[in-house]
Amino acid sequence: MDERRADEGLVTARPPAGFTLVRQWRLDTTPQLAGLRASLKSELAEGTRPEPELDPVAHDMVLVASELATNALRHGIPPTIVRLLRSVGTYLLDVADHDLSSTPHIAGPRAPGEGGYGLQIARRVAVDVGWYTTDATKHVWALFPAREASIS
Repeated sequence: MDERRADEGLVTARPPAGFTLVRQWRLDTTPQLAGLRASLKSELAEGTRPEPELDPVAHDMVLVASELATNALRHGIPPTIVRLLRSVGTYLLDVADHDLSSTPHIAGPRAPGEGGYGLQIARRVAVDVGWYTTDATKHVWALFPAREASIS
């Protein structure tokens, strides 16, 4: 039996198992988001020397990490913990906050510039997006294909 449940199109389920932690960031304030983006870009661009460039998937991952972390900082209880995990062929972004009283939901129609599109963006560019809670934290996660080293 599938224990996944849809909440306005957002799956309530733990992400797949088998991932290894690559990097973790702790954020307490929104000004720290710039450091998260820069550090994540650096982590994802590793091996693309001499001029580090992000492929489109890595670019999307930085965008989604920023959006989900912003949501957690604005609507959750700090600290926000952002984790980058990897398994064969797949990255997992996991963003946790400590507000168990609220649930993530997909924003309804609104005027451009009013914000609230983070989860919609994540659903559009990630392979899968979901959320779950533990005893102390609420997690929103997104899966992305990992760029494999090219074989020449």
